[in-house]
Amino acid sequence: MSSAKRTGTRAPGAHAADGHDLIRVHGARENNLKDVSVEIPKRRLTVFTGVSGSGKSSLVFNTIAAESQRLINETYSAFVQGFMPTLARPEVDVLDGLTTAIIVDQQRMGADPRSTVGTATDVNAMLRILFSRLGDPHIGPPSAYSFNTASVRASGAITVERGNKKAVKATFQRTGGMCTNCEGRGTVSDIDLTQLYDDTKSLAEGAFTIPGWKSDSQWTVQVYAQSGFVDPDKPIREYTERQLRDFLYGDPVKVKVNGVNLTYEGLIPKIQKSFLSKDKEAMQPHIRAFVERAVTFTTCPECDGTRLSEGARSSRIRKTSIADACAMEIRDLAQWVRELDEPSVAPLLTALRDTLDSFVEIGLGYLSLDRPAGTLSGGEAQRVKMIRHLGSSLTDTTYVFDEPTVGLHPHDIQRMNDLLLRLRDKGNTVLVVEHKPEAIAIADHVVDLGPGAGTEGGAVCFEGTVEELRAADTVTGRHLDDRASLKETVREATGALEIRGARTHNLQDVDVDVPLGVLCVVTGVAGSGKSSLVHGSLPAGADVVSVDQSPIKGSRRSNPATYTGLLEPIRKAFAKANGVKPALFSANSEGACPTCNGAGVVYTDLAMMAGVATPCEDCEGKRFQPAVLEYRFGGRDISEVLAMSVARAEEFFGAGEARLPAAHRILGRLADVGLGYLTLGQPLTTLSGGERQRLKLATHMGDKGGVYVLDEPTSGLHLADVEQLLGLLDRLVDAGKSVVVVEHHQAVMAHADWIIDLGPGAGHDGGRVVFEGTPADLVAGRSTLTGQHLAAYVGA
Repeated sequence: MSSAKRTGTRAPGAHAADGHDLIRVHGARENNLKDVSVEIPKRRLTVFTGVSGSGKSSLVFNTIAAESQRLINETYSAFVQGFMPTLARPEVDVLDGLTTAIIVDQQRMGADPRSTVGTATDVNAMLRILFSRLGDPHIGPPSAYSFNTASVRASGAITVERGNKKAVKATFQRTGGMCTNCEGRGTVSDIDLTQLYDDTKSLAEGAFTIPGWKSDSQWTVQVYAQSGFVDPDKPIREYTERQLRDFLYGDPVKVKVNGVNLTYEGLIPKIQKSFLSKDKEAMQPHIRAFVERAVTFTTCPECDGTRLSEGARSSRIRKTSIADACAMEIRDLAQWVRELDEPSVAPLLTALRDTLDSFVEIGLGYLSLDRPAGTLSGGEAQRVKMIRHLGSSLTDTTYVFDEPTVGLHPHDIQRMNDLLLRLRDKGNTVLVVEHKPEAIAIADHVVDLGPGAGTEGGAVCFEGTVEELRAADTVTGRHLDDRASLKETVREATGALEIRGARTHNLQDVDVDVPLGVLCVVTGVAGSGKSSLVHGSLPAGADVVSVDQSPIKGSRRSNPATYTGLLEPIRKAFAKANGVKPALFSANSEGACPTCNGAGVVYTDLAMMAGVATPCEDCEGKRFQPAVLEYRFGGRDISEVLAMSVARAEEFFGAGEARLPAAHRILGRLADVGLGYLTLGQPLTTLSGGERQRLKLATHMGDKGGVYVLDEPTSGLHLADVEQLLGLLDRLVDAGKSVVVVEHHQAVMAHADWIIDLGPGAGHDGGRVVFEGTPADLVAGRSTLTGQHLAAYVGA
């Protein structure tokens, strides 16, 4: 055996390839970034921190991760790129040393009723194969166990074009696992007809009680009245059986109304298409109230909520059906799979075990596979997405996380930290946007952005180690070791909301009194039943205003001014001051620039390449016609008002000739929740998750409800902003409101008047009240996990 002899010698030292150990960013100007330049070490854990709105997401997600994904997409053929989302190149001079980026964000999973934890993570696909191989009786291929696949049977003549064409008889059959009654949804909707019409009246007398359906002018009502199927002058209760069937369930058919061709359709399918196909959160409040009143969703009686056909439920492995397996807590299912010893499916069992063990390891063992994906919190959704990457053999990739500790109890944060360090130790670059001191503490490198938010942010204030950050004179450095102290005196409750026998999800017959007139914090480890107690068990009609973490629906035309209703009084004030119509001052109506249709930019679609958005030349990005901008109020035109920050607008509308109490009141609420830096016309699509929740809170602060229920309001809040939030909660309570907060942040717990702690564990190990009392009693007793962590936090 011979070996090749090396020719030439290389000077001792590092290999040239080893010199690329930094991600270099120079001149980043995305959103509010001001020519930012940073060097991020590879194969290390770097935490990006700073106040809300300082530019963290703009740097990490919109610059580094976006460019990495764009470059990867460019390696595909033009044909494939045509089917992929198009990404524009970020505003940056130099981006060097990038590796493949895997983004694990907090975007909620699709709220489609057919999407579950099992379908979103491919565990259901593996289980279906397992049952199709081992299930007894055998009912068919994997599709026979899928609640998203309907059974199909067909037969008929087909023409085979081969040699002499001839018709042959063919049959086709596909066995699906979908329940035919609920079509794989697990629930059936029942419409209360008494909420749709008053059957003592005729259509001509205005029988319909549906919002917006007026008998004198509404086209929809005219279609029913003049269709010829029913008598418009006869009370509905006097209809014959045939007339009532046509009225409620008639198939679509063309009819002529006042000389116009329109479509007549039965009332029930019409309601289903008009109202039930839309997202309830996106509806106007009065429409949403009607839908909640008129439609009830009940568990499907045929499949008992399992979504599966009788055949799929009958096939079993060791007395367990696929419906039973999906209903188990994942940690129990992992144990069940571990006990299966079938050499014929050994590779499948190994993959299934590994995936289920990842759920348990990441702290989601309390979930079940049939849990609808839309009901997961932002933190749970993020951890479900992490599962794919835990066992990955890939190295030298960049993992990008958006506040991975959101929704985690202090007890669970340590576990999350261990997972992040494991990803780093496999040779990956880990970039984390984070506010929690416990998560910042494990960083190898910290980048602090600021110094303020919005236009006052967008600069790098500090780069270095955690210890150097503590000594640095930045907002984060000064607040890193902040600890809230326990109150010396707590408020006395003025009453109580009684919850009796609560059994929603994993709650185990819980009886608890939620005190009124105080700041009450509901806490406990992730999965202990907090949301089930607060959102699912509060008595109906308790005058509750609930501000949860569901995303705000809004296009790039929506902004804080339109969402909060602030634009309404401003438009009216402009119209009154100038003697013109309010519609002129809407960029979505008559005042819009005709060239860009009020968008401010002109979008050019370039097929598989990134679309280009260029400022509109006619309105110069101001969104309004030139004639509209000549109208002024308080010396400003409407585009100048929309360009103001909340803080500046509050000052503008607070005094002088532009004094406008209605607008000033809304702006005051926005400033109270820490959004003073947002501009009134900033698109909602550019807001972070925390900013959207606080925008929602500001909107609800004007509601008349007496009980405010907040779901983790500290999400996305910097340490310096938590103090301001506590002040806001105090002001709400002092104004006579009752505030119930689902929260893990120890500063909020310490500041509470009353704590309800659920546990002791998650899933079937939780669902019980393990403590109720004052924070001081919780710390003194140290009887629960929360008590132990809170005692350590306050230094007791």
